[in-house]
Amino acid sequence: MAKQELLQKYAKLAIKTGVNLQEGQGLIINAPVESAEFVRLVAKEAYAAGAKNVHLEWSDEDLTYLKMKHAPMEVLETFPEWRKDALVEMVKDGYGLLTIYGQNPDLLKGIDSARIAATNKASGVALSEYRDYIMNDKVCWSIVGYPTASWAHKVFPELSEEEAVETLWDNIFSISRVDVDDPIQAWKEHNSTLEKARNYLNEKQYTQLIYKAEGTDLTIDLPEGHIWHGGSTKSVKGIEFNPNMPTEEVFTMPHKYGVNGTVSSTKPLNYGGNLIENFKLTFKDGIVVEYSAEEGEETLKTLLESDEGAKRLGEVALVPNESPISQSNIIFFNTLFDENASCHLALGKAYPTNIENGPNFSKEEMDQHGVNDSIVHEDFMMGSASLDIDGVTKDGK
Repeated sequence: MAKQELLQKYAKLAIKTGVNLQEGQGLIINAPVESAEFVRLVAKEAYAAGAKNVHLEWSDEDLTYLKMKHAPMEVLETFPEWRKDALVEMVKDGYGLLTIYGQNPDLLKGIDSARIAATNKASGVALSEYRDYIMNDKVCWSIVGYPTASWAHKVFPELSEEEAVETLWDNIFSISRVDVDDPIQAWKEHNSTLEKARNYLNEKQYTQLIYKAEGTDLTIDLPEGHIWHGGSTKSVKGIEFNPNMPTEEVFTMPHKYGVNGTVSSTKPLNYGGNLIENFKLTFKDGIVVEYSAEEGEETLKTLLESDEGAKRLGEVALVPNESPISQSNIIFFNTLFDENASCHLALGKAYPTNIENGPNFSKEEMDQHGVNDSIVHEDFMMGSASLDIDGVTKDGK
């Protein structure tokens, strides 16, 4: 299949199955400047689907690096009010959201962690209302991958830049089910498979999960009324959409006070343009009490100190070891892909939709039901072929 045909299929899939844009709806696209040609295809598909407006939020890695290195600290500690107001206004107006993601995993290597922490905190606090629309499925949103040159070179350092980009494209097309005759139908079938898995787990209503593997001995309590999601989901208006493309996971929330033991990572975590590798976390009553990392320990410290909730878990996700991404044996250094190769957990905010009536909880009710809150939500991979997980039912079996 010709590259241009695959790109057009990918763009259509992002609009029709990812965001599932409706006639008369607006669309926000977050994208790197390198993806401009692909963004034009996406915008064309959006307008063909009846979009009233396509708004672009561009990012440029070189400019991001220059700002992070040279801007005064007071600038990094402040998020523009006008930008926050614009984003909130659009999601309140029902805009869908598509993120085209291909960050350089080493973008901010060598940048003072305090500067990164200040930037992340400023945006996290300022965009809390905007992210509330996303995490409560008040809008339809989706994330798809795009092979920027810097990301591709990190994944395939032995190849030339052009070869690395094309090889990463081939993998993205395959893993995202774009290289079949009818990608949209393929995703319907895939969503059906994930639906069966989450229905099974929702019926079981395990009270606890017990994880055992080399470097991992962890128990996670699940709150009463927890809900497993995976594959497609529905917005509050009943529109079906796919938040992550690709996706191989089913996920729910842990009880914020019910995590005990130690967990070891099995893949690198790209956080804020820096890699954290071979790290270990020890929990007591839900909170991280010890941590270490072979590489990026200062970055891990920055993540954990984002706020109180960053030291607790907000997501527990199950992924089969035979998933296409796992079987590719490629480390993507990109959470969108790596999290679908491995069982994973997330530090930080829980999705309120993962518990009965969660989107309607007050902050006090969230805490009472064990729902974690934070300005961050960072998935990290801890699954492997040797990982054993036992589920404990309400009757203790």
